[in-house]
Amino acid sequence: MLHTKQSNIHSTAIVEPGAQIGQRVTIEPYAIIKENVVLEDDVTVKSHAYIDGYTTIGVGSTIYPSAVIGTKTQDLKFRGEKTYVKIGKNCEIRECVTINSSCQEGSVVQIGDNCLIMAYCHIAHNCTVGNRVIMVNNASLAGHVTVDDFAIIGGMTPIHQFSRIGRYAMVGGLSRVSHDVPPYTIGAGIPFKMGGLNIIGLKRHGMPLETRKELAKAFQLLYRSKHTVKEALALTEKEVKLFPEVLHWIEFCRHSERGLICLQNRIDADVEIVQSEEAEEVIVQK
Repeated sequence: MLHTKQSNIHSTAIVEPGAQIGQRVTIEPYAIIKENVVLEDDVTVKSHAYIDGYTTIGVGSTIYPSAVIGTKTQDLKFRGEKTYVKIGKNCEIRECVTINSSCQEGSVVQIGDNCLIMAYCHIAHNCTVGNRVIMVNNASLAGHVTVDDFAIIGGMTPIHQFSRIGRYAMVGGLSRVSHDVPPYTIGAGIPFKMGGLNIIGLKRHGMPLETRKELAKAFQLLYRSKHTVKEALALTEKEVKLFPEVLHWIEFCRHSERGLICLQNRIDADVEIVQSEEAEEVIVQK
């Protein structure tokens, strides 16, 4: 066990030989840190947390009571290969969260910086979670899910394996997500219904009005027309100003491996267009 005198490790905590403990680390009573774990500087592990496997917890992150991180994947294909969990800086992993290790030799479950993973969430094998992601209580990621930066996943919402949640997307609580959710959008429900752009979220993150308007046009072409995805994206390249965010939209939609949510059953009659206070087109479900 490697640690400095500045760390505060309670006498009832179990830190196995081989674990690497940084400076100013706090490990509270009855926490268990297994031999291959790395806790970087200023990490706090609260009471009764259990950290196993080849797991690295980044600088300044906090692991709350009864969280379980780095244990063996629940994928039945696992054959004992060496896999990893890497959690970034300044994350909060709340009570009773489970983050499994990965499956396939050398693979990683990756969580970025400044994420908030609320109580009872689950992150399965081979998942990648970006920076500043929020997962609300009891949200669950199946294997091979990707969640891009600044996305929010509402409570009690499962994400199907191999799906991708785009950046700045907001998925409402009590939803079921079976396909890719494009960036900058908001939606919810069972079956899932696309609400439009995540206007409030984009405003909060400082996205300019002109960019939001162009994204609204791109959204209209894809979700509120009868064009195929290929046709809608081709029209977007011709008719919409190609801001970086619009280019990202095109790239995400064009290279979706699982398919875009809601487009498998397009029902144009169920939507209407309303105007925001800034005269942006915001698409909402009736």
